[in-house]
Amino acid sequence: MFSSDIDLVILDFDGVLTDNRVYVMEDGREAVACHRGDGWGIGILQQAGIEVIILSTESNPVVSARAEKLGIECHQNCSDKTAATATLIEEKGIDPTRVMYVGNDTNDAGAMALVGHPAAPADAHPSILKMAKTVTQVSGGYGVVRELADLLVD
Repeated sequence: MFSSDIDLVILDFDGVLTDNRVYVMEDGREAVACHRGDGWGIGILQQAGIEVIILSTESNPVVSARAEKLGIECHQNCSDKTAATATLIEEKGIDPTRVMYVGNDTNDAGAMALVGHPAAPADAHPSILKMAKTVTQVSGGYGVVRELADLLVD
């Protein structure tokens, strides 16, 4: 698979760009850890002409902040990722077979079924691992996008 096969990569946030843990401060604020290599991987994908979007069930300022820093589109508070993915594909006029969706849990299954290239981190839910055409060697939050960038862009 090469960048010429993919026009759009849609990323779940928690469990893909993070290790699926959340740090809760005593005042209720939340923090997560992201892998800097994923930012580099997103840049590689963008330079190859591949658009990257975050699609998250959560509504959290940390997701917006990370997306803004990476310079990518972000959709949050998505209770139906299948519908949101279908809408994104339609609005952008992209052939679904040329879309990669990277998810890690059962709420990503419907969206993954819509695209030509479902992918998952190594520690994804077993049902998601079965759906994925590509499974990274690393777990979520440990460079999933960086690894995928190396696979997609030669």
